[in-house]
Amino acid sequence: MTPISIQKQFATPMALSLMTLAVLVSTSALAQDAGWYAGAHAGSTQTSIDDARITSGLLGRGLTVTSIMGDDRSNGYKLFGGYQFNKNLALEGGYFDLGEFGYRANTVPAGSLTGNIKLRGLNLDLVGTVPITEKFSAFGRLGVAHTQARDTFVGTGAVRVLNPNPSSRDTNLKVGLGVQYAFTPALSLRAELERYRVDDAVGNKGDVDMVSVGLVYRFGAKAPTPVAPQYRPEPVVAAPMPEPVAVAVVTPPPAPAAPSPRVPVKVTLSADSLFDFDQSNVKSSGRADLDRLASGLKGLEFDVINVTGHTDRLGSQAYNLKLSTRRAEAVSAYLVESTGIPAQKIRTRGVNGTNPVTRPGECKGVKPTPTLIACLQRDRRVEIEVSGQR
Repeated sequence: MTPISIQKQFATPMALSLMTLAVLVSTSALAQDAGWYAGAHAGSTQTSIDDARITSGLLGRGLTVTSIMGDDRSNGYKLFGGYQFNKNLALEGGYFDLGEFGYRANTVPAGSLTGNIKLRGLNLDLVGTVPITEKFSAFGRLGVAHTQARDTFVGTGAVRVLNPNPSSRDTNLKVGLGVQYAFTPALSLRAELERYRVDDAVGNKGDVDMVSVGLVYRFGAKAPTPVAPQYRPEPVVAAPMPEPVAVAVVTPPPAPAAPSPRVPVKVTLSADSLFDFDQSNVKSSGRADLDRLASGLKGLEFDVINVTGHTDRLGSQAYNLKLSTRRAEAVSAYLVESTGIPAQKIRTRGVNGTNPVTRPGECKGVKPTPTLIACLQRDRRVEIEVSGQR
């Protein structure tokens, strides 16, 4: 009987949808998004044995196929490394092994043909990532795979094989998509579906799909840097701050024949002496000033105490308003705790730097230089005013 060479084809089992790669390199990407990484995946592979082509090839040699048993599933793995340019784009290369597939065809006249193929190779891909949440993202890949195919054919009975061990190397397209979850900035879990276009070493092309799960480790990954507030200048070493300025209007003695009028008492304290830089908790060195004020308020009858926090003009007005309000509330809480004054008799508010005590043009400049910060020291203050004293 005339010898035959068998042709085997891997047909496309399904159509893949590849997400659009995010290939724009963002200049605003965070520094920790860039760097080297490596990983490993393992999973299952699948192709399709072309029974019709096998049957046709044998029939052309005078053999009728009575049955075909195919093994179109296997196990595969891949090892890879890459460089992440930013949070959207990476270049990745690696080694893959798609496993082994095969079939057995029985014929009349009596005989059989067994075929097996092993597929492995190298790949180079562009990987585009789209962040969905802080830790969860989706990605797609587009690249090339250089695949080595090694076939083994064995014929028995009426089936003779001319070339029992053909092999080939070929470069074809590969695509994939998947999702990723970051356990930490350094360690992530990936799940992925890929399609490899391959040459089966006997003149046919087909597709092999691999579904895999694996881990990715990023080298030198760091925890993300917290986002800074709108205005947060660096601490500066300025000239020694003056002692807190206390201005008190002493109530004059009442006229013998008339009741004493209600005279407000106003005290101004330097915010720099009460609080640390950009903080709203009363520091230990500033408590002495508040203790002296609290001592004078004990036993005093009045209608209300107004506590007003002021900042300088540097920074955004929204941020300054929040900071000055928190400082006024901190002073109010300290006075309530120290004197036992009911909290409802103390009113607090913040001013966003629009009510300075420095004169216009006295402190020139807009950048927070040490000289300008020291010049605006008097504007950073807390005013306590006692109204309705009796």
